[in-house]
Amino acid sequence: MTKQNFGLIGLAVMGENLALNVESRGFSVAVYNRTTAKTDEFMAKRAQGKNIVATKTLTEFVEALERPRRILVMVQAGKAVDAVIDQLKPMLDPDDMIIDGGNSLYDDTERRTKDLESIGLGFVGMGISGGEEGALNGASMMPGGTRAAYKELEPILTKIAAQVDDGPCVTFIGPGGAGHYVKMVHNGIEYGDMQLIAEAYDLLKNVGGLDGKQLQEVFAEWNTTDELNSFLIEITANIFKYIDPETKEPLVEVIMDAAGQKGTGRWTVMSALELGVSIPTIIAAVNARIMSSYKAERVKASQELTGPSGKYEGDTKQFVNKVRDALYCSKICSYAQGMALLSAASKSYNYDLDLSEISRIWKGGCIIRAGFLDKIKTAFKDDPALPNLLLAPEFKQSILDRQSAWRDVLATACKLGIAVPAFSASLDYFDSYRRDRLPQNLTQAQRDYFGAHTYERTDKPRGEFFHTEWIQAAE
Repeated sequence: MTKQNFGLIGLAVMGENLALNVESRGFSVAVYNRTTAKTDEFMAKRAQGKNIVATKTLTEFVEALERPRRILVMVQAGKAVDAVIDQLKPMLDPDDMIIDGGNSLYDDTERRTKDLESIGLGFVGMGISGGEEGALNGASMMPGGTRAAYKELEPILTKIAAQVDDGPCVTFIGPGGAGHYVKMVHNGIEYGDMQLIAEAYDLLKNVGGLDGKQLQEVFAEWNTTDELNSFLIEITANIFKYIDPETKEPLVEVIMDAAGQKGTGRWTVMSALELGVSIPTIIAAVNARIMSSYKAERVKASQELTGPSGKYEGDTKQFVNKVRDALYCSKICSYAQGMALLSAASKSYNYDLDLSEISRIWKGGCIIRAGFLDKIKTAFKDDPALPNLLLAPEFKQSILDRQSAWRDVLATACKLGIAVPAFSASLDYFDSYRRDRLPQNLTQAQRDYFGAHTYERTDKPRGEFFHTEWIQAAE
């Protein structure tokens, strides 16, 4: 019996589409799903006539694969991944390889890598972004593990990845959990991007007074610009086109304003706090989703708590352009924070991340794919040690040219009582980063006053610490 080139476990939406993608690139595939009915449905509806073999047990699945076996696991992150690995381990031979393609926490990937490599098996933690379409037609993939393991998978991965002008959207990310860490931060940036777009929509609709058709036209126009051309802007324009068959209104307006989240944004925030990296835009985006979940409380509060309201009284077209500029400036800050976190993690965890190459593989397939990622790629290629994207010449000039509009938009939002947490956090980030002196000298004095935590002086060398007996000094 002919053995299959590649194995895939887990036939949910992503798994099904990845199996079809791999097969369409000339590789034979064996599939397995815990629920046999799901496998049967996939084979009957989508895999007929394709070089895909269905298996009903894990033993049959493993035996259907050529050696060394390459097995992509697409099951829910957490305990389910460990359960599949534990079942597979006694069935596999040395040099066989398991690839975890889910949104696993990077710490779990580190643990699994050590465990499997200690018994002669390969393990790759691979972040995959692109959703259903990307899985089928080409995703952005972020594999971490050993370089030797990546070389084994490279012939397949480079063919099933999204293709852009400078190559496939896949690269070796780094050791251990590096691939899943980079995917986690990708998702954190995605949270920030989505919240910023939501705030732009809120401003255009509730301050600028734009209707659904006008909103669609604005976002479609923005998607043609060098600054904002992106997958998320494109789908936002498409969303405003869709009319609800029941109400005959744009469907988006009857969708409950309570956003879900699966945890990667929260993980990004937790990691940034652990590493001491400032990511206020991403934090604001996570907080905004949490606040949105308080729907019943907000409805009640809206009847009791008053505030300003009204519409923009100036030129609407001018306001739209200012919102566009504010969105771009804020977007730069969101990506700057994500890249700064990757840089810190690279040093702390010895990942040796190539930020230019990571930016390149995000240009296609993934959810945050955007035209300006080419500029980010160039910025880190020109200066791999760039401490912050805000200091890259092009991005620095972009913000300096637009910051007046950015500030006007936030002032208008504040005056009219519209919450723009991510826009505000982005401007705060910019204003804090550009100042040579912040008020934390007072914070440090307070810490020394109540806890003898000491402080440094501006007129002494860094690293010299002082303590004052504040009560005695005051007397």
